[in-house]
Amino acid sequence: MAASSLVLKSSSGLSFFHSSSSSSSSDFQRLSSPTTLQISLSRISPRKLVVQAAGSTFGNYFRVTTYGESHGGGVGCVIDGCPPRIPLSEADMQADLDRRRPGQSRITTPRAETDTCRIYSGVVDGLTTGAPIHVSVPNTDQRGGDYSEMALAYRPSHADATYDFKYGVRAVQGGGRSSARETIGRVAAGAVAKNILRAYSGTEVLAYVSQVHKVILPEGVVDHETLTLAQIESNIVRCPDPEYVEKMIDAIDAIRVKGNSVGGVVTCIARNVPRGLGSPVFDKLEAELAKAVMSLPATKGFEFGSGFAGTFLTGSEHNDEFYTDEHGKIRTRTNRSGGIQGGISNGEIINMRVAFKPTATIGKKQFTVTRDRKDIELMTRGRHDPCVVPRAVPMVEAMVALVLVDQLIAHHGQCELFPINPDLQDPIRLPELKPANLSS
Repeated sequence: MAASSLVLKSSSGLSFFHSSSSSSSSDFQRLSSPTTLQISLSRISPRKLVVQAAGSTFGNYFRVTTYGESHGGGVGCVIDGCPPRIPLSEADMQADLDRRRPGQSRITTPRAETDTCRIYSGVVDGLTTGAPIHVSVPNTDQRGGDYSEMALAYRPSHADATYDFKYGVRAVQGGGRSSARETIGRVAAGAVAKNILRAYSGTEVLAYVSQVHKVILPEGVVDHETLTLAQIESNIVRCPDPEYVEKMIDAIDAIRVKGNSVGGVVTCIARNVPRGLGSPVFDKLEAELAKAVMSLPATKGFEFGSGFAGTFLTGSEHNDEFYTDEHGKIRTRTNRSGGIQGGISNGEIINMRVAFKPTATIGKKQFTVTRDRKDIELMTRGRHDPCVVPRAVPMVEAMVALVLVDQLIAHHGQCELFPINPDLQDPIRLPELKPANLSS
């Protein structure tokens, strides 16, 4: 009778060997059958546990890590994956940082920070080197004492409680990493991304305030084909329509004097976006944009193209019909798709809207609990925006630019490494631009 054997191996390194002189299955059940059980313990190689810094790095190829707390020594970012030979100076970043900084007007927080940035690495003689770019901005107007109550109690709708729930410890002053001051690093990195997009593909990213509380800019009032940065920056609320500027400012003023706050909506467009950015299924361009802008503080909603309003239309009303323009390019007659179809950019203007909630920290008494679970009434101090949307405009632009430049690098690596199919694909680079222009 032929001998049989059974070998079992486990992931722990234990191996079991069973042998029998009979091939009959019933023999395995007989206690009287001659059975040998061998157990060998092999050496288990130790596994390496790698924990990456969670939540502070964004991007796959153009990667940005932000650091710092709102009332610590300073904030900033490290940009990795930036192409070399891109013209870059501190002034390029400062322009957008000035749009984001506090103390701009009566409708923003009065905290007096210049937000002056300094580049410590990655740039030589005005050109990027390809090495990580370290940008730092010092905090110069900290008032940690304004937040002494927050060491004891949680501000309603703020991240005070959830940070404690997750980490068991937090930076109390100013909300630490949950503060909008963290976005300085994003805006600085976004300025670099904008430079690359503008130089390489002529892409422009512009955002503006389209709603403050119940004051809503009607659809179609702003021409996205001709919108300029000067129009947006012509007033303190960053709305490009003069008629609605005063209405929005009045709405913020009315709530500001009461120690309360209101929310609003920022609309963002991206013009001259190359076709083909984004990937199918999980890495769709709109999904990447949604993650990016929804990572900003105080965000509560995102929609692109027709958004939720598209649900009221029929397919024949919603579909964007194709046509060939005078230059032989395939275009869409309407743009309810928002410049993205199947998760991939189609060359039309990308447009999206981001909803921001009312500022959580307000100057009114609210009921809450202390860290040791006692019910109290809390009156918060500190300097806060009565409406965050005017200062959120450059933040939204930055996150959209970071997504687009990351997708541009990915698309170039996958789809333009070899000659393209000219019958179907457009080269990304504008004809008049050559590599040498980037370093001139």
